Amino acid sequence: MSPLTPYRRLFARPGTRAFTLGNLVARLPMGMFGVSAVVMIASARGSYALAGAVTATGLAATAVVAPWTARLVDRHGQARVAVPATALALLGGIGLVLCVRFGAPDWTLFAAYAATATTPNTGGMSRARWAHLLQDDPAALHTANSFEQAADELCFMLGPALAALLSGTLFPEAGMLVGSVLLMTGVLLFAAQRSTEPPLRPRTVSRSPVRVPRMPPLLLVFLATGAVFGAMEVVTIAFADARGHRSAAGAVLALQAAGSCAAGLLYGSVGQSGTAPESLAERRFPRCVAAMAVLLTLPLLAVVLTGSLPPLAGALLLAGMATAPTMVTGMTLVQRRTPEGRLNEGMTLAVTGLLGGMAAGSAVGGWVVEHVSPEAGYGVPVLAATLAFAVAALGARPGAVRRNRARADLVLPERGPRTVPGERSAGVPAGAAASSDPSNPCANSGAAH
Repeated sequence: MSPLTPYRRLFARPGTRAFTLGNLVARLPMGMFGVSAVVMIASARGSYALAGAVTATGLAATAVVAPWTARLVDRHGQARVAVPATALALLGGIGLVLCVRFGAPDWTLFAAYAATATTPNTGGMSRARWAHLLQDDPAALHTANSFEQAADELCFMLGPALAALLSGTLFPEAGMLVGSVLLMTGVLLFAAQRSTEPPLRPRTVSRSPVRVPRMPPLLLVFLATGAVFGAMEVVTIAFADARGHRSAAGAVLALQAAGSCAAGLLYGSVGQSGTAPESLAERRFPRCVAAMAVLLTLPLLAVVLTGSLPPLAGALLLAGMATAPTMVTGMTLVQRRTPEGRLNEGMTLAVTGLLGGMAAGSAVGGWVVEHVSPEAGYGVPVLAATLAFAVAALGARPGAVRRNRARADLVLPERGPRTVPGERSAGVPAGAAASSDPSNPCANSGAAH
């Protein structure tokens, strides 16, 4: 069978091509905004530390706000929430452009970029549609998740290159402005495809996804993986700039995404075996994270031994090949562990972990570049990936898995019968049902992005 056969079957379903096209247009700017902001601020203010801190603030704000936006999506539907949320986020992006353009005080840059936090998780909404359409076909859902990860990588491959090209050849604010237009256009196209939108479900008596057993360690892995991405972006831009090739930074970063994109598509063409999808993913996940940690030593070796861009580009291409399998397997586990009716929130928590990690990685990477050297900055992604592996390996220990499964069975089924507020589900004490009512935001105040 051709590797493309599973994808042909996937997009033979009615409506899938239309919502995927709109979602890709909306996702492309996600790879543009970070590079655009760094180039724009560094060009105007002459500080990569400031640029990294501003982007870190925006990512951290998104990490706080995004789960609440996702909860609104689960309750009220994708179309009703995504469009106004995107419009609010664009006001923050335009505000950042104006503050940079007209020399506003530094604190205004932080405030403006933080206002972009309402940007909806377009990738999560697309995955939610696939989960709804393919709920009875685990093999096809594996292919869909792999495609979605490849799409993420494609956007992060083309986005930085497009942002660097626009900001370098036109004017520094061009990348941010074009990205804003693409984001709004894509969300409008995606929201218009109502036939594939998951139906609203009755509110379920279920705890916040972040409080479900076995989810916190998984989210920590996403957090550390995000630090890899955030640090790599800032450090690579600084490394290219130090050698007089700032405009090439986007293309160099794109090669890392290209390796991940190719690996993701190949991974999706490998069908699931007869093993249950979650059991298979549990075994694969630590191995994928380990491969990512090992391959991320290649960019560090390239800059230390050669100090030039071409070897770094090749090293990033190879290092990226472990990213997609790690993300696909991790997202599969998130989907399986998220309670009924809160899928957008669960996947957004994973993305929030990535964004929070990107914020930390961006800030730390910028600091190391500013106070040590760009070459030393490549040690930050290696350390972050090593931490991710340590958490994944500890979470995969048989004893830990058995204990967590026992806790899940004793406390609350992950996918119990649907109920409405006021009703009790079988096996759930009345007090527990009241405390986990999703209509009460205070009951889930412990949820973190």
